[in-house]
Amino acid sequence: MAVTLSRWLPRLHLKLENARRPIRCIWSAALPLFKSASVEWVYHPDYAVLDGWEPSHRFNMHKYPRLYELLTEKKIVNPAALHLPSDPADNLLHLAHCPAYVAAYCSGSLCASAQRRIGLPWSSSMVHAVRLEVAGTILAARLALRAGLACNLGGGTHHAHWAAGAGFNAFNDLAVTAKTLLQERTVRHILVVDLDVHQGDGTAAILANEPRATTFSMHASRAFPIRKQVSSLDVGLATGTRGMEYMRLLRAHLPALLDGPCTPDLVLYDAGVDVHEHDMVREFCRGHLSLTDDDIWERDSYVYHSCLSRRIPVATVIGGGYSRNVDELARRHAIHAEAAAMMIA
Repeated sequence: MAVTLSRWLPRLHLKLENARRPIRCIWSAALPLFKSASVEWVYHPDYAVLDGWEPSHRFNMHKYPRLYELLTEKKIVNPAALHLPSDPADNLLHLAHCPAYVAAYCSGSLCASAQRRIGLPWSSSMVHAVRLEVAGTILAARLALRAGLACNLGGGTHHAHWAAGAGFNAFNDLAVTAKTLLQERTVRHILVVDLDVHQGDGTAAILANEPRATTFSMHASRAFPIRKQVSSLDVGLATGTRGMEYMRLLRAHLPALLDGPCTPDLVLYDAGVDVHEHDMVREFCRGHLSLTDDDIWERDSYVYHSCLSRRIPVATVIGGGYSRNVDELARRHAIHAEAAAMMIA
């Protein structure tokens, strides 16, 4: 896909705040005003199922509360202004998932092999958690349409397919959200920007026959899943790709998706941090990337600016990120939230 970009690239000023802080990207262009002048935050403490959670599990469930704590400590998130999602109705899940699969997962009657493919231990608390994450992304999308920018401090469950879960994802929050807003005619066209290290395969498959949805996935080409789906646009990256090449490719593709014949009314942004050079994904995936904290900040800021400067609202999800050190992992996930807060400020 060839795109001429020069007239769309915003000027980037780099400001070194101090020697121990990462370089922050300050965009020179003024952002348009939406109905509110702050980022809207969505979170629920029940995203995390901690009782009996095995510490050696590859998925660090403690990242959810630690991320929320970190953002409140930094006074980025005001608990008094937090939006809490509530359990979504089954009919919304059915827009993107087979009703029989939804019923089987929620009742704990999935066959053992299907449950193993999801990779999360089943419990009623886990069912509640994964349903809440879907509701959180729907809520963030609604808030973004009003405010311009909203962040769900969870979500990004892009591996779940129509009738199966996979990769720690039981239900696909991005697909359910897109289907919900399109069915309601709240939006005419929606764009999913998935910058997790893994392809958003479930999202691509579920939305494949939806002409009002565009899916863009930029991922490590050798990472899970082995069998890729076909997104509207897939950009597969070589193992070890670093920030400069990563940003060159992102700048080469995103503007055309925002300015094309199907200009989106909303962007759903998966800000996965498993692209980080020290993410644990390299221990269990053949494909991985090598972005630094600064690179992730630049990536997130670029996505926000590209959308908001065009008056396109953005709803974010945290996506993937793996580390045994929960503080380290929470700091990485916090980058997208800090970038969002600075964008509005």
